[in-house]
Amino acid sequence: MEYISLDSLPYYAENKTLVAGLGFLLVELRVMRSGGNTHVSAVITRSARRDGMDTGSSSISIDDCAKVHRLLLSRMEALLQNDDISMEVTSPGLERNIKNAAEFALFEGRPVRVWHTAVTEWVRGIIVSSDSLSLTIELLTEDGACAAERKTIPYSEIAKAKLLNL
Repeated sequence: MEYISLDSLPYYAENKTLVAGLGFLLVELRVMRSGGNTHVSAVITRSARRDGMDTGSSSISIDDCAKVHRLLLSRMEALLQNDDISMEVTSPGLERNIKNAAEFALFEGRPVRVWHTAVTEWVRGIIVSSDSLSLTIELLTEDGACAAERKTIPYSEIAKAKLLNL
């Protein structure tokens, strides 16, 4: 899996603080141009961790998306110098596919499964931490309980990853 700093993505750095001001994290921001049309797609989430504990209140409502949409649309119109932009703001969903290893930091405290190529099987755990080289998870048993064992997996050994809805 590849790690690409989120701040290096177009328009991400200019908008993450704005979204954070509303109490959300910007997971993904894509700008697509086709012909004369511009479409912006944003994915937002709440931080699952408070003082090292999963709050369990990570759900995103339609009202949350609408609040971010209103604020983000104005900012993107100014940045792109275009007032004819279509935009969608969504939650990451219950079982989001992790597209960029940098996203792991946004989902600390949440359950994930990764295809670990070194052992050729799915490994399930709670995201403890991540950096630009690896992911550390607290392993989960088959029944979803914490196994009290941590595992650090280099991104080079992760073929795919997905958030879990436990």
